[in-house]
Amino acid sequence: MQVNDKNNEIAHDNKDSTNNQKLRTFDVIIIGSGPAGYTAATYTSRAKLKTLIITGSLPGGQLMTTSEVENYPGFPNGIFGPELMMNMRQQAERFGSVIVDDEVIEVDFKKKPFFVKTYSTEYLSNAILVCTGATPRKLGIVGEDEFGGRGVSYCATCDGPFFKGEEIAVVGGGDTALEEATFLTKFGKSVKLIHRRNALKASKILQEKSFENPKIQFMWDSTITKIKGNKKISTISVKNVNTSEEQELDVGGLFIAIGHEPNTKIFKNQLEMDDHGYIVLKENSRTSVEGVFAAGDVHDFRYRQAVTAAGYGCMAALDVEKWLTENKTNNNKL
Repeated sequence: MQVNDKNNEIAHDNKDSTNNQKLRTFDVIIIGSGPAGYTAATYTSRAKLKTLIITGSLPGGQLMTTSEVENYPGFPNGIFGPELMMNMRQQAERFGSVIVDDEVIEVDFKKKPFFVKTYSTEYLSNAILVCTGATPRKLGIVGEDEFGGRGVSYCATCDGPFFKGEEIAVVGGGDTALEEATFLTKFGKSVKLIHRRNALKASKILQEKSFENPKIQFMWDSTITKIKGNKKISTISVKNVNTSEEQELDVGGLFIAIGHEPNTKIFKNQLEMDDHGYIVLKENSRTSVEGVFAAGDVHDFRYRQAVTAAGYGCMAALDVEKWLTENKTNNNKL
């Protein structure tokens, strides 16, 4: 596992727990990066808290695989996702955050100080902020990764305006799929909703609205087998699961709405989570463990926007600062 060059010396020196104890202990460890993690780090570092960010397997999160972001405040002409994340990262570093490109493989939140282990180093901290986000479920078909950000999207609110006048397809049968299909009718010439069953799982009211919308066409008992194109998506292959008949459709955009998986497996038996694996918040950004906080898509299954993730990161950072101040006597034991 590679480590950020700037902090490479820190990560390796930390192996010497006797001589470098101060290097491996922090006031707050932020697990995960992206808008929530980087925003939180900017706030905690400006508050003079010794802050470590462990970025995870994809430093910067989902926006690192996004092309242009048009709905983040402050950029009237839009900004590329990776550029936005690098700007946020540099801002956090400017105020003193230590950023390590590594992945957490073990945590222990059942005793204090909290223990966090990565592939290369072990750390201790008075407070933890979980910002590991969520990952869109994929179809796992030919062309999906190739055309990600080039016609294949997992967020209609984020990317819908890019597809004005296009033929659009949406995959899914739940509330999210119908909400996204309805939203996309504002931009697309038509929207085909492709579902592997002959009945939807979405709420009745959403179904009724979708059935009444003349721009939404339903393709039942169908799955997508292949995505093709040149520089961007141009066609999808759709197969009927009952007859095995396959047809090719011209589309300018494909939105996959089959759910998200919160990146929380490592916190099993450590933090309270709901039935879908999202972290449950008790008060503001506090989790079920005193001193452990969460921000962003790791608990937010409703909005899932970069700007809301950043907002949650700000709120969590302020909660962390307040909690550390209130518990200063106990935390000085670290």
